[in-house]
Amino acid sequence: MRIDIADITPDRVAALRASAPQVFGGTVASRLASQAVWAGLIVLAVYCLVRFDFSPVRLWNGLGQLGAIIRHMFPPQSGGAFMEFAGAILQTLGMAFLGTLFAALFAIPLAFLGSKNILRFSPGRFLVRRGMDFLRGVDQLIWALIFVRAVGLGPLAGILAIIVSDTGTLAKLFSESIENVDRKPVEGVRANGGDPVQTIRYGFIPQVLPMFLSSTLYMFESNVRSATILGIVGAGGIGYHLAERIRSHRWEEACLILIMILVTVGVIDFVSKRLRQRLIGKATH
Repeated sequence: MRIDIADITPDRVAALRASAPQVFGGTVASRLASQAVWAGLIVLAVYCLVRFDFSPVRLWNGLGQLGAIIRHMFPPQSGGAFMEFAGAILQTLGMAFLGTLFAALFAIPLAFLGSKNILRFSPGRFLVRRGMDFLRGVDQLIWALIFVRAVGLGPLAGILAIIVSDTGTLAKLFSESIENVDRKPVEGVRANGGDPVQTIRYGFIPQVLPMFLSSTLYMFESNVRSATILGIVGAGGIGYHLAERIRSHRWEEACLILIMILVTVGVIDFVSKRLRQRLIGKATH
């Protein structure tokens, strides 16, 4: 619609300002509220910096010490334990794979029970969702410390920590996918006499399966990094060897371990990204 400049009168501008004040910069109250929020954030940031004893001098000294550590890391050396490191990398990959696999399997029924278009019983759905929140609300590192005390040192504690934490995360992602499905295929299955199991099998799963697989691959990619950290607290894998080298100040060997971790994570990221792109492309098609 074309507007002539002659039609823009002060009365018309005043009427438009009254009907849509946010277009003209908002009301005085909204601007004051916005400024108060920004001022509050700035005050909170300054308080946290002071409370945590942040200072440029301390940061500069820390960077100097970090530079000294980096100088001790080169050239990287294996100390005769290269094959041991390679085996630990494979153990870390196995922890991430098993943890992600079982987490995905456990998350699928929880996701259906936590979706409002599957479970109409609100109290039951509420309990399932709060259970998801609890599982993913506790960090993997905390779960690893708990399981190290429960089952002892080794990869089993790391696998259990990944399973528990990722079950909550994947169940949340899966349930959101289920709630956003196209209703037409679902209604078509029901119209042809499909029971609830058949409705889920033929109405929901074909739509959500590519997203399930894509999310699982992404979590596996993330868990390869997480499993390294879990090893530092005694859950096995390459993280255990890294923590041991750092504690004993064997920085050349620690540098080699870091390089091996970076190469492994880079390869996993590349392969996982390609697979996710193919799955998402098939889902769109």
